[in-house]
Amino acid sequence: MAGKALSLLPPLLLAAAGLAGLLLLCVPTRDIREPPALKYGIVLDAGSSHTSMFIYKWPADKENDTGVVGQHSSCDVRGGGISSYADNPSGAGQSLVECLNQALREVPKERHVGTPLYLGATAGMRLLNLTSPEASANVLAAVTQTLTQYPFDFRGARILSGQDEGVFGWVTANYLLENFIKYGWVGRWFHPRKGTLGAMDLGGASTQITFETASPAEDPANEVQLQLYGQHYRVYTHSFLCYGRDQVLRRLLASALQTHGSHPCWPQGYSTHVMLRDIYESPCTAAQRPQAFNRSARVSLAGSSNPARCHSLVSQLFNSSSCRFSRCSFNGVFQPPVAGKFIAFSAFFYTMDFLRTVMGLPVATLQQLEVAVVTVCNQTWSEQLLSRGYGFDERSFGGVTFQKKAGDTAVGWALGYMLNLTNLIPADPPGLRKGTDFSSWVVLLLLFAAMLLAAFALLLHQARSTKSASTI
Repeated sequence: MAGKALSLLPPLLLAAAGLAGLLLLCVPTRDIREPPALKYGIVLDAGSSHTSMFIYKWPADKENDTGVVGQHSSCDVRGGGISSYADNPSGAGQSLVECLNQALREVPKERHVGTPLYLGATAGMRLLNLTSPEASANVLAAVTQTLTQYPFDFRGARILSGQDEGVFGWVTANYLLENFIKYGWVGRWFHPRKGTLGAMDLGGASTQITFETASPAEDPANEVQLQLYGQHYRVYTHSFLCYGRDQVLRRLLASALQTHGSHPCWPQGYSTHVMLRDIYESPCTAAQRPQAFNRSARVSLAGSSNPARCHSLVSQLFNSSSCRFSRCSFNGVFQPPVAGKFIAFSAFFYTMDFLRTVMGLPVATLQQLEVAVVTVCNQTWSEQLLSRGYGFDERSFGGVTFQKKAGDTAVGWALGYMLNLTNLIPADPPGLRKGTDFSSWVVLLLLFAAMLLAAFALLLHQARSTKSASTI
């Protein structure tokens, strides 16, 4: 029996050797020796209240593919947003140093020179540019001076328009959730049938709503057309300046001082001193600004914990009295009806997360949300914006997901901004994934099957020959 077993080894070894040879031919030597090299990109999101740095990474051999760019790490810059350094521009640049030094450590040294670095400023700098273009230019010059001192491929610091902020946020969300294109198990890209998600972003000084629409916008200023991976998208977008969380709180504070003498949205028993310059020196409170006021004066204001008055105060921010289009959201801004599913991020997420986790309140429906805000004796900004502003009802609100991240990557405009500027999303549909493509694997599988059949035939022939010899 031992002789018979040994006689079966040659064809088996021959088949195994042949298969191993084929595998070695199909797999590049580099892939065996080391993992694929990575490329990196850095975006500084200079918001109105703070600046965040995001480091992204993707396989170097997958350039112009999709689903391969992810977040490597992030860093929150200490202090306020760069717009808060209007009187001290050099401080804006210095504030970024700690996070930039982190990037030096986290991006491999040999990749520094080829790593694109961007700074995009949003509504805080848009407001500063309205009130003082010179101060805005000085702040951008100061951060540019700091950023150019680092060995990365610095590609500019600029102020994003509200439209850019909305569209790039929409691109980021749908890119991360693979709604544009997906890589299938058969080795080819395909367009998912689930469609795209609408995106809602609530920042410190502005808020954006962006979603795909089938019909042309009645106001061309609210429409953007995109060509991504061979697909055409018509997108509605609008950014409401002065409707971000911090600016709305400032506007409510100004209204409370003028009409109530106390703050109905603050809990009873709470009081604080506020500087008049902190209230009235924003363009967002220009309509409420007294003709003459002492900018250095401090006033005391106490909370009255009155949800009904707070609701009325917030409602005054939404003007629905005039609309020159077939329909509007508020302030005469055209908006088609909201449809489909949405993802809400930034301060939308933090507000809902606070109500759910800290207060332990259910907020799955608009009715539950209204009960929740009355429970905490403070009609939240988010509830008013979603229902009275954008027109979500109980049915459509059920399609809104409040998220901070998709996978391990933060949802916001930063990734979409980098994808656009580095051309990582092609207009044309991609072909097969680089490396060993699907056709090569088909050939390999067929050869493997043929090898198995040949080995089986050899085994069968050997067994018959052995049997015949023993019979003789």
